[in-house]
Amino acid sequence: MERPFKKVLIVGAGPSGLLLALLLSKHGIPVEIYEASHELDKQPRAAIYGSSAVPELRRAGIIDEIRRRGMSPTSVSWRRWEDHSVITGMDGSSMADVNGEDLRMACLVLDKLDELMLQEFLTKYNGKIFWKHKVTNTGQDETQAWIDVETPEGPKKFYGDYIVGCDGATSQVRKSLFGEEFPGFTWERQIVATNVYYDFTKFGWKDSSFTLNPDHFFMAARITPDGLYRVTYGESPGLTWEEMKARQPLKYELMLPGRPKPGDYKMVMMSPYKMHQRCAPSFRVGRILLAADAAHLCNPWGGMGITGGFVDVGGLYDCLAGIWDGKADESILDLYSEKRIEKWKTVINPVSCDNFRRVSDSDPDTLLERDPVLQACKAAENDPEAQKKMALAAFSVCYDFTQHYKS
Repeated sequence: MERPFKKVLIVGAGPSGLLLALLLSKHGIPVEIYEASHELDKQPRAAIYGSSAVPELRRAGIIDEIRRRGMSPTSVSWRRWEDHSVITGMDGSSMADVNGEDLRMACLVLDKLDELMLQEFLTKYNGKIFWKHKVTNTGQDETQAWIDVETPEGPKKFYGDYIVGCDGATSQVRKSLFGEEFPGFTWERQIVATNVYYDFTKFGWKDSSFTLNPDHFFMAARITPDGLYRVTYGESPGLTWEEMKARQPLKYELMLPGRPKPGDYKMVMMSPYKMHQRCAPSFRVGRILLAADAAHLCNPWGGMGITGGFVDVGGLYDCLAGIWDGKADESILDLYSEKRIEKWKTVINPVSCDNFRRVSDSDPDTLLERDPVLQACKAAENDPEAQKKMALAAFSVCYDFTQHYKS
């Protein structure tokens, strides 16, 4: 049959670009990926994907392999800083069976997930990826869109029916549409993300713990089966990276259970982060679309960024597949932009802001009396059904675009 379009160009071989490439390829839609680097990003970054992202990973055909290579974490706790005692927690074990579906969170360090998705794209779908192809600009007319690219052979143009910017927080695709306009704000507090081998289990710690303190707040989450933890903590505004590195042993000793010295743990990686809450003015300008970090940013507390990005991609896939199959016209892409911006404004932004404010609260001793989320967790502590209901509330970040298909 004659298809309404022929090809989608994806800019960026990060997690969102690779997931979109898998979903489109599986549906028979031709895709090309353009990546500025010569290889995948090897930094072991975000690793835990929320329940609302799991259906997208299942549709891409990779969730079972993610769970086989990684883990399925279920426990989250909030702790006091002074003695690390638990204020309250949640157990997501009941998400293992939601109408026959395993919707537990999934965990596989992001560089390993990217490797898995790239391998699937190249071997199963004979996918095309162009390395060392740095997009500098985009353009379009009534019939097609294009990217201007710096390549090892010099500047070139590549053409497709749609361009999707999955090129991250500093997205050149977004800048080609809106310049430096990326409305929102940057938090004053800096954070430091570390990956470390340290035995939290001997202190009774399980999957993920948030320790509350205005100065020494941190998150510790197990991210590999062999006991690598992601420890992300707050630092004072205005410090240089050298000062943060020098302070790290002291911060660990002040924060972590057992008050460890440098010889008690093995540091694998450490990097500073500025946290942002930003959203592009639109996720669609004609034939050019944005998804995930290229479209919106949030702080990392609670994993709303990577999870929301994967949910974006699943929605955009449904819209493009609907057009491809003749079940929708191009106006569904306006709906994609409208609804995903709405979800950022009503779910991703406020929830991630609350998550950060909770962990860094100025008076953690009274937080349980003031925080409805912690109160709900406390009330549900011995009630698996209530915990499942709370966990399912995370699906409010999703939107079903197939409801707009022509019947």
